[in-house]
Amino acid sequence: MTSIPAMMKAVDPDAPGGPEVLAPVDRPVPSPGAGEVLIRVAAAGVNRPDVMQRLGKYPPPPGAPSTLGLELSGTIVAMGEGVEPERIGARVCALVAGGAYAEYAVAPVGQCLPVPDALSMEEAAALPETLFTVWTNLFERAWAAEADTVLVHGGTSGIGTMAIMLGKLFGLTVIVTCGSADKCDAARRIGADHAIDYKAHDFVEEVLRLTDGKGVQVVLDMVGGDYLPRNLKCLADDGRHVSIATQRGATAEIPIFEIMRRRLTLTGSTLRARPVGFKSLVAEEIRRSVWPHVEAGALKPVIDRSFPLADAADAHRRMEAGDHVGKIVLVMDAAG
Repeated sequence: MTSIPAMMKAVDPDAPGGPEVLAPVDRPVPSPGAGEVLIRVAAAGVNRPDVMQRLGKYPPPPGAPSTLGLELSGTIVAMGEGVEPERIGARVCALVAGGAYAEYAVAPVGQCLPVPDALSMEEAAALPETLFTVWTNLFERAWAAEADTVLVHGGTSGIGTMAIMLGKLFGLTVIVTCGSADKCDAARRIGADHAIDYKAHDFVEEVLRLTDGKGVQVVLDMVGGDYLPRNLKCLADDGRHVSIATQRGATAEIPIFEIMRRRLTLTGSTLRARPVGFKSLVAEEIRRSVWPHVEAGALKPVIDRSFPLADAADAHRRMEAGDHVGKIVLVMDAAG
């Protein structure tokens, strides 16, 4: 077994700021507690909440590391009390509440999933955050079922591309919105049934046209603000609206009687602060329902670009520029 060093490189800025605060620094290698494993990280996914944390707008929940990063892949090199010794050496990917932008990270063993031969470690690192988020919100909270039509904003984001691919695996018709004709083309290549350029067309009118005026059964929304009342116009009777982010604002004015008359459901969730027990249950559901598709090579994340850990600032710049299609990944073995 490879010896575990006392110190490691990690992206753990001392203060909020621009991408330039993301220079790797030396930090102690963490120790796994009961029910946890220590992972030698191969790669880590970059997500919008990481940007918000860097800006000081999304602090980690109590007890979570201040080091950035919500998902990773790597090899288990140590374990805490209650974890089976045979897990040492296993290749896993994991959802974590923080700490993934580092050469070593701790994860609850229940939030780890095995990395099959069909995935590279970079691909595996780009799965957990979007997969857990889309699964819990689209299929559990919004009850999306075969033959439903769903509207997903941000069709070429990590969340959007995962929603497209999961939707197609489970028999949904997927409509997405994107910010350019090129991104609409990319979304359709990934598998979207329809892609709407929201800068060129009114997405409400387009959704109603595409559904013959009936609307969609589900809206998965990461925009918030003034999109919320517009999203409700896209819903069919008994439709479900799920909020997972608020990029255009955290408040909205909504027509209450219209919700009553059409029996609409408004819900939403955040995942990061949920307890380990809940996230472990989600991981088990994903293992049963989704992981066979991953093992068969039928579900792989769309990778936009990979950066070495030392270039985490450039990874955030690319995310903030909004030009990416799919996931941005940090690769640890190039940390230097």
